[in-house]
Amino acid sequence: MIISLVAICASAQYRIQCEDTCSHIHGIDMSHYQGKVFWESVGDNHKMSYLYLKASEGSDNIDKRYQENIYLAKRYGLKVGSYHFYRPRRPQQEQLTNFRAQCRPEDQDLIPMIDVETKSGMPTREFVDSLQKFLILVEKEYKQKPLVYTGENFYNSYLVGELDGYKLMIARYSAKEPVLKDGRDIYAWQYTGKGSLEGVVGYVDKSRLMGRHSLREIRFRK
Repeated sequence: MIISLVAICASAQYRIQCEDTCSHIHGIDMSHYQGKVFWESVGDNHKMSYLYLKASEGSDNIDKRYQENIYLAKRYGLKVGSYHFYRPRRPQQEQLTNFRAQCRPEDQDLIPMIDVETKSGMPTREFVDSLQKFLILVEKEYKQKPLVYTGENFYNSYLVGELDGYKLMIARYSAKEPVLKDGRDIYAWQYTGKGSLEGVVGYVDKSRLMGRHSLREIRFRK
């Protein structure tokens, strides 16, 4: 029975929504790809406990809906954090400056998140060194370690043993929970990229906290 319930919960990306069948702490991440969002409807959904919004990418790309989204999301009572899509070949300081211009500490409820999905063709060691330098810069700027988002396969291929001390949000779109080769604890699992949510037209990424983790662990310290 328990196994069946977990399978139903995790495969909800195509049928039943996971938060309708599970008791985990659920959240979403969004960007301009969702277009216009009816935030009053999203805010009324008490099954969604947290939200990450894309703020920036690389050295000079900003999400065109970030400022509107974070203002309205907070207005309608959501706990909000911001994320940056990391481009390994772009200078780390330029990327931090871009992120910091959008992700203002006074607007944040949750620690920053760094989205790591590509090596941009770099050799693995060079890529890892680049990422680690950027994470240190982010930590110094915000005075707290960021959350790191990446996919299960990407982590197991390039990041095993390289992100000790950082909380991880891991993407795996299947009925099985993600497993990391180095046995690292996973803070949150992004279980679908095809979730639905009232107030959002089209798909939305959904995640849930793993184990006994709580939102207190990623609260932004001001």
